[in-house]
Amino acid sequence: MSFLSIQITLILSVLFGGLMVSYLKSQQKAKTIKLTLAFSGGFLLAIIFQHLLPDLYQHDFHQAGLFILLGFLVQLILEYFSGGIEHGHTHSHANNRIPFTLFVALSIHSVIEGFPLGNSHGGHLSHVGHDHETLFWGIVFHQIPVAIALMTLFVNSKMGMFKSWIFLIIFALTTPLGAILGTQINLEDLGLNIHVILAVVVGMFLHISTTIIFETSENHRVNLLKLVCILLGAGLSMLLS
Repeated sequence: MSFLSIQITLILSVLFGGLMVSYLKSQQKAKTIKLTLAFSGGFLLAIIFQHLLPDLYQHDFHQAGLFILLGFLVQLILEYFSGGIEHGHTHSHANNRIPFTLFVALSIHSVIEGFPLGNSHGGHLSHVGHDHETLFWGIVFHQIPVAIALMTLFVNSKMGMFKSWIFLIIFALTTPLGAILGTQINLEDLGLNIHVILAVVVGMFLHISTTIIFETSENHRVNLLKLVCILLGAGLSMLLS
């Protein structure tokens, strides 16, 4: 996949999620967010164990565990400000305005996860093989439900539809921005291992995917349809192996 097509697909995935909000009823939005998140959670968890972790440890990156833990904790901090919108939580911000910290935290998350994609196409991680492609699809599948949740939040506020789309478009550009930064910054020039950012992203995705999968329903049981979506996501990641 060319770098340009990756950039375009990342943007379109967010815009697609925003468009879905216009065509879904309130109850359908909540259900769609849960099921698409379940699918993306299964996909993310599977690519972590199938592709990303094996790649990190096969290149003698002995500090991989430290940076994975760092990514896990970074995501925990970001979700303190975003209210967990990364895994479908919109109720905590159901008021008449959008907290600026929520948007910034979500944008920081997106910039960081886009960085390894840029490293891959910039040549800094050229020996990774096709693993950056599975990471790319993991980001795409996760961005769609996040965009639905974010646009729902915007619509429920008093921002107005025009301003809602402006903010969503800005958000759509954050992951491509991270990828562009990844093409321009070589971590080795800074004295860092080139897998540092990938390890941080793995930690962030590990937090997100496990939260999605292990969050229970009101009766503390995993919904069968949600379980099917998780298995479908994990199955698709295997087909991409």
